[in-house]
Amino acid sequence: MTTDEPLRCSAKGCRADARWALRWNNPKIHDPDRRKIWLACDEHRDHLSDFLSRRGFLRDTVPVDELA
Repeated sequence: MTTDEPLRCSAKGCRADARWALRWNNPKIHDPDRRKIWLACDEHRDHLSDFLSRRGFLRDTVPVDELA
């Protein structure tokens, strides 16, 4: 993943640099191989992960440096 813009946290109103990529999918509407990505700063990682996990959507979490 390359961009000229810094990657920002996906939490509402947060402008912090993203350090984590939360890869997820909604099995009711996405193919099993498809992954959507929410970005998270350290402060919001647990909150966003919990939100996705409660719905059964979270597949994995990796540092943003590992996104290809």
